[in-house]
Amino acid sequence: MANNDLIINFTPTGMIPSKKDTRYVPVSTNEIIEQVHEAYEIGITLVHLHARDEDGFPTYKNDFYFPIFEGIRKYCPTLVICASLSGRNHHEIEKRSEVLSLLPDLGSLTLSSLNFSKQASINDPETIFALIHNMEKFGVNPELECFDSGMINFAKYLISKKMIKPPFYFNLIFGNLASTQADAAYIGLAIRDLPANSFWALGGIGHNQLTMNTFGIILGGGIRIGIEDNIWFDKSRKVLTTNAMLLQRAHSLAEIHERKIMKPETFGMFGFYNKLNNRK
Repeated sequence: MANNDLIINFTPTGMIPSKKDTRYVPVSTNEIIEQVHEAYEIGITLVHLHARDEDGFPTYKNDFYFPIFEGIRKYCPTLVICASLSGRNHHEIEKRSEVLSLLPDLGSLTLSSLNFSKQASINDPETIFALIHNMEKFGVNPELECFDSGMINFAKYLISKKMIKPPFYFNLIFGNLASTQADAAYIGLAIRDLPANSFWALGGIGHNQLTMNTFGIILGGGIRIGIEDNIWFDKSRKVLTTNAMLLQRAHSLAEIHERKIMKPETFGMFGFYNKLNNRK
């Protein structure tokens, strides 16, 4: 990384947690805006957003993304916004790309198909190429999501074909049932294999989140953190967490290890603000 400040990628909602799982997951437009604003005040670098419809189900539609973006841009004007382009529920390029017309700063790009515990995320090569093309059209930067070393290798393939250009931002996500596990050896290999000019953050699924966040802080990288990946504050699963609780604990760890939080505008000016919205 070109800067030692700690990137905090906040993931408040995701596609899976529901109000039946935890009352703390933000689902409505107002809940998402309020929790992102609270996180912005605590200190984050970027937010990774999923929208939900009026019934709480994940949606790709701009009718639901637009008011979320509008509220966040009003109350968190410098925040770097990443929109999910997930392949879990919808495979059509038009649906997965619709939110790009709202000019988020980044769009998530998972670099291969993979299985989660109960669902597949479909990301075949042609889909990845099409999403990159559509991101370029709207000035959106890719948030490169990697769950194993093969996905990092595919990123290098895209770089060799000049389909993606530096600087790069990688989320290295460990602990998914069918992907690389949250093991220190795997973490080291993944970081070693990243291309030059890369910023990176570590994320962990479920109880692995705290472990991965701790490694991210210690190893000089960033962290991905939020209820999207983990609804519990403790590994014994006795205390449901709020997003603020997770962030405050991460800030405490960062302070112990003397890691300064990267400001959104710093990350943005490295090249991660949307190329068409002229933010300075």
